[in-house]
Amino acid sequence: MDPATLIGFVVSMVALLIFMVMEGADPTSLLFIPAIILVIVATFGAAMSGQTMDDLKKMPGWFKLALTPAKVPPATEQIATLVSLAEKARKEGLLALEAQVKTIEDPFLKRGLQMGIDGTDPEDLRAVLESEIAARKAEDKVAAKFMTTMGGYAPTIGIVGCIVGLMNVMGNLSNPEALGPMIAAAFVATLWGVMAANFWFLPMGAKILRVSELQAAQMELLVEGIAEIQAGTSPRAVRLKLTSLIPPSELAKEAA
Repeated sequence: MDPATLIGFVVSMVALLIFMVMEGADPTSLLFIPAIILVIVATFGAAMSGQTMDDLKKMPGWFKLALTPAKVPPATEQIATLVSLAEKARKEGLLALEAQVKTIEDPFLKRGLQMGIDGTDPEDLRAVLESEIAARKAEDKVAAKFMTTMGGYAPTIGIVGCIVGLMNVMGNLSNPEALGPMIAAAFVATLWGVMAANFWFLPMGAKILRVSELQAAQMELLVEGIAEIQAGTSPRAVRLKLTSLIPPSELAKEAA
């Protein structure tokens, strides 16, 4: 599990609370339940209205992907696996990989290797695997768009809450002592709208896109490795070609 998003949420909230304390504001004023209900529930509902029912069934998975995405294994680890497979295929032929493929946990790599073993045309194999990558990226893009859509709605819905609160203030002008707390409560809705958008929803959308990019890059690496194994390329050449696809910063991190 990659906890970066959860850590970012905590850091953002702590920064806000420290600012409020330093400004002399009461942090407990954030706990205004009507404003929280309006912003969170109405934002969620507004975003839902732009989706299909099939999309809505996937929402639990979208939030899981944003908050606790599966950790992407190091590319060097995948390269080591592919080089090992290339060595065996070079010495004993593709059919010798049949038993080893059954022990591979990555379903994408397993499917690609099995297609190669079954004698699938190299161009067809690459086309199938690249189509699967494109489909995965398209699905992740829908999830990210849902989060960024909520990030766009939340501030406006917060303003709606503020307007409703100010309407209540205008209806109670005869009670000056209550006006201050009522005005403050009205602006809490705006704060929640802006905070929910910029602390949570927009970062969650960005996280989904980033994880999608990393997973797609690794899948593309696997496609190249599978193609080289199928072509009977030497293990040394496979390692060199795949290593050239890894960003230098990641190679330096693995070397350290």
